[in-house]
Amino acid sequence: MTSTTDYDLAAVQRRVVRVLVAGQVLGGLGIGATLAIGAVLAAQLAGTEAWAGAAATMSTLGAAAASIPLARLAARAGRRTALTTGVLTSAAGCVVTVAAAGIPSFPLLLLGFALLGAGVSVNLQARFAATDIASAERRGRDLSIVVWSTTVGAVVGPNLFGPGEVIAEALGMPELTGSFVIAVAAQLAAVAVYLVGLRPDPYLVSRTLPPAPQAPAATSEVRAHRLVILAIGTIGASHAVMVSVMSMTPVHLVNHGATLTIVGLTISLHVAGMFAVSPVFGWLSDKIGAISTILIGQATFVLALVCVALGADDTTLVTVGLILLGLGWSASTVAGSALVAQVVTGSARTRVQGRTDLVMNISGAGGGALAGPVLALIGYSGLAWVALVLVAAVVAAVLVVTRTRTPEPAPAA
Repeated sequence: MTSTTDYDLAAVQRRVVRVLVAGQVLGGLGIGATLAIGAVLAAQLAGTEAWAGAAATMSTLGAAAASIPLARLAARAGRRTALTTGVLTSAAGCVVTVAAAGIPSFPLLLLGFALLGAGVSVNLQARFAATDIASAERRGRDLSIVVWSTTVGAVVGPNLFGPGEVIAEALGMPELTGSFVIAVAAQLAAVAVYLVGLRPDPYLVSRTLPPAPQAPAATSEVRAHRLVILAIGTIGASHAVMVSVMSMTPVHLVNHGATLTIVGLTISLHVAGMFAVSPVFGWLSDKIGAISTILIGQATFVLALVCVALGADDTTLVTVGLILLGLGWSASTVAGSALVAQVVTGSARTRVQGRTDLVMNISGAGGGALAGPVLALIGYSGLAWVALVLVAAVVAAVLVVTRTRTPEPAPAA
């Protein structure tokens, strides 16, 4: 293994961040297209709105299924191999989705969405890859810059309806599937970026760094364990809140007469809220602490859900609520991820990061799966009020962990 003395770590880290940014921009196209058109396509093929959440559900289940294998692959062969494998799997998902719409086959569509979830898993792993050799002073900011870079692709993705329709017509493809052709091309470009750019591999370099000092007392170890649980729980609950409301918004808007253009714009603004200002939340995590930034995110969730619940019949208020929903997700996810990267070091890093992504995606899958029936039973406003319960649970957990003092270990007998 190459010694760290052969590298200028600061220069390698700058290169790693630039490469991850480029890969996220390209890979985000597939994610954005899935978020915007997935719910409509699923409802169309299934013939009922109850399955509208299947796109988000299967995508997040696919991401959950890929998170641990990709984390293990990163631990064994490095980030470059893991990220390229995930992106290629996501590109295959685009192809399967198009085929499912052409047959048509709803089960095959679900498989396509599940494979597309690997792209989401790559998106999540990339934020941790930015912290492999980052300094403690810039860990949150470097992580958030990579999260921010998803903005470009994910915002453009939902607005590929127009060019996608042209491509679909020219190639004789099924309706609503042309944007996936653009996504495949972008994802193949992302593979090339990762293969060429991630040399040396940041995770492999990090394994040559001196080990981080261990906690000096049992008290510190117990508190660190509680902080990790809090961080993972916050990420999972916040993702469930975001996915449940976001995944039902296209269906709600279409039912209220909105055009696909309006739906695409609304989701684009929501995704912009998720990613565009994430460096601000990364900076806040470094400056005022991850816990305080998590609370800011939860407060933003409250504003978003109240706005959506009270303004469900107003497209403008729904759009404002979706923007705030994205901001709340961004603050909570960036701060929670920074807390995991801060507390967990050494050989356990990729394992805990993989589990974090697993919990996040399972929570999102649960939120997406339950959102459809909840929408059918109590409507879009009712869905927002139910989501507030998860926000309250996160705030309560933060207050318990931060106010509970861990007792000193008893003297030895």
